[in-house]
Amino acid sequence: MSLLADGLVDRGHDVTLFATGDSETRADLEYAFDTAPGPAFNNSIWHDTVHQLRAHVDPGRFDLIHQHTYWSGLVASALLDVPVVHTLHRSFSAEMRRIYELVADRLWFVAVSDNQRSHMPELRYAGVVHNGIDLDMYPLRKEKEDFLLFIGRSHPDKGPRRAVDAAVATGLPLVMAVKAAEPFEREHWDAAVAPVLPEGTEVLHEISHEQKVDLLQRARAVLFPIDWEEPFGLVMIEAMACGTPVVATPRGAIPEVIVDGETGFIVPVEDYAGAAVEAIKRAGDLDPTALRRHVEERFSADAMISGYEGVYRRLLGS
Repeated sequence: MSLLADGLVDRGHDVTLFATGDSETRADLEYAFDTAPGPAFNNSIWHDTVHQLRAHVDPGRFDLIHQHTYWSGLVASALLDVPVVHTLHRSFSAEMRRIYELVADRLWFVAVSDNQRSHMPELRYAGVVHNGIDLDMYPLRKEKEDFLLFIGRSHPDKGPRRAVDAAVATGLPLVMAVKAAEPFEREHWDAAVAPVLPEGTEVLHEISHEQKVDLLQRARAVLFPIDWEEPFGLVMIEAMACGTPVVATPRGAIPEVIVDGETGFIVPVEDYAGAAVEAIKRAGDLDPTALRRHVEERFSADAMISGYEGVYRRLLGS
């Protein structure tokens, strides 16, 4: 969360960020590993434990600790006398519920949406703070092109097949920036998505931030046909920041993020393709400037930082 750390520094707070030594930040940087080990080690218990032990060597020097990691981070934080805030970045799987139940009254939790909070209300919450993005990294573009865009994993919950069906129904070309690296993702892609791809579909797997922003800026609409309780969904606010409407389903936090008929369209999961046809016809009627303004007001980095400042002040009594 370097965006949050840097924003807090800019507002005059004394911040220490525990990350890897190659991180770039305006906060004081402390680390256990000189360089990031890479995404293959994201769930490495050994790396996680070493990192947490480094962060908790002298916890008494902090007024408050904001913990974003899991596993050993939650165990260690539950034993501290310093107030600990933990942002819920993961969904409430059975495994995570078991862990959260054991530390429910030891940490202060922050949900990234009201919907997420509603799925485990028994936790001790310090508030709800929506995710935010650096708007400078997502420039507005008013002129759109005639193609649809899907960004997400190859998984039934994310709905790549529904995106394909919607593109076929509209007759518009489809660009898919899809992650299909894990065995289940590849299996779903090969069995349910690849066989029905219309001719001319552009499929991308590894794309840079610059490529993603270029696609978000140019697309007529971004398809977000999920069928699970998504805690937030960053792609939606990234698209709207670029002035591009999102056609989504009423799952998870989507009704908190999209204003139906103003910044995008919320259509049924059961008839996503059919309903998307009419929504995409209306996409050109939406004002790209209004979409960006919606993100500026509710989902910017400044809005997120202000939200966390409020959480910290409440917990510290000042």
